[in-house]
This record gives sequence, structure tokens and C-alpha cells, in this order.
Amino acid sequence: MELAALERLNGLRQARIAAALVTDLSGGRASVVAEGDQLSGALGEAIAAAFRSGRSSIVEADGGRYFLNVHLPPPDIVIIGAVHISQVLARMAALVGFDVRIIDPRTAFATPERFAGIDLTADWPIDVLKDKPLDAYTALVAVTHDPKIDDFPIAEALRCGCFYVGALGSRKTHASRLERLGAEGFPDEALARINGPIGLDIGAASPAEIAVAILAQIIAALRSRNLQPPKGDRG
Repeated sequence: MELAALERLNGLRQARIAAALVTDLSGGRASVVAEGDQLSGALGEAIAAAFRSGRSSIVEADGGRYFLNVHLPPPDIVIIGAVHISQVLARMAALVGFDVRIIDPRTAFATPERFAGIDLTADWPIDVLKDKPLDAYTALVAVTHDPKIDDFPIAEALRCGCFYVGALGSRKTHASRLERLGAEGFPDEALARINGPIGLDIGAASPAEIAVAILAQIIAALRSRNLQPPKGDRG
């Protein structure tokens, strides 16, 4: 691999941007493609599929044979709200392979005893996310029912292009949420990215069932995500 390609690959990985090292097996020439680059042809389609699956493979495309070595940032889930659903969701998400952190300024809920072994911060999201910002490989799950806590991280998730944004609440609650965010300048295209009511519609009732519905929706969003940066979000 040429030094320039190696430097670009390392830079993308450090910036938490997905990258693929594409090696032409007929001649050994390698190039680096970043997620979001303009791709065309059968090779472009194969690279896009590899970004979604996260799997490295050999492909035959456009008259050549290539090895696609895919490097995806570890996806994480940021949960706003240390509630019963969060307790189950955090454990299940870790088993699937997500990094999980929970943020809740309410110290009565955000206790180490309730979330043993989980990255838990008892502080306001606006302060926590300054030091550990969201990005395109983050799923944002807001479950406090409190606009004073939930609204800022939801808005931040839209600005940062998180691959998943979900918020707990009834349809009436969600309509009020959309109205508030719309008043902040978010267009309908951006607001449509919020999954509310949150989770797949499987008739979930208990906190554990709701957690299953949320995690399934997050996985589906990760594997089917748009590889282009979102457009129309408020700057």
C-alpha cells in the first residue's frame, strides 16, 4: 500500500468515518474510498453494499476482481434517560456489539446501582455532548418524556447526521415535539428522520419488549442507512 493511501485510511478511521481499502487483484494497486464519496458502476454498488454490511470480501465488477477491506467505526448508542427501558436496552445493545452510554441529569434515576458496568453520566446532555459529540455512527434514543432533557440531544442528532434518531412518547407528544423543533428551524425533511413513536410496531408493552423493538429498529437503520450526508438539516 502506498504511504498516501495508508495515511488517508488512518485519518478516516481516527475521524470515525467509514473507509474501504479497494485492492485491484490483477495488479495490486490499492485505493481508499470513504463513505459518502461519489460511487458509480458495479464496483461502486459493491462498495456501498460493503459499507452497509461491514463485511470485507472479494468482488468481481466492471471487468476486474477486487478485494474490499472495510473499516467501519464502532457504532454506538446514546440513550437520553436512565429509565427501565434503558436498563434492558443497554444490556441487549452491548450483546449485539454496540457501545452504549446513558445521559440523565436526574440523579434519582442515574445511579450506578441501576446501571452497573454501563457508561452513565448524571448531567445535562447539552454539557455532556460538548465533550463527547454525536456523529454519523451514533444512534440517539431519547426516553425521558421531558422536553427540557430530550429536545437538545434530538436536535443535535439531526445536525450531526446520526444514523438513527428515536424518541419515546405518544403520537400527540411527538406532534408537539415536531412543532417545537420546527420552530427552531428544522425543515420537514429533517424532522421526518425522527422515529416517533419509537421502535418497530410489534405491539410491545413491557420495558423489555419496547427495548427489543427499539434495538431492532436501530439495527435496521444501521444496515439500510443512506450513505450520503443528510440534507436540509438546520445548520
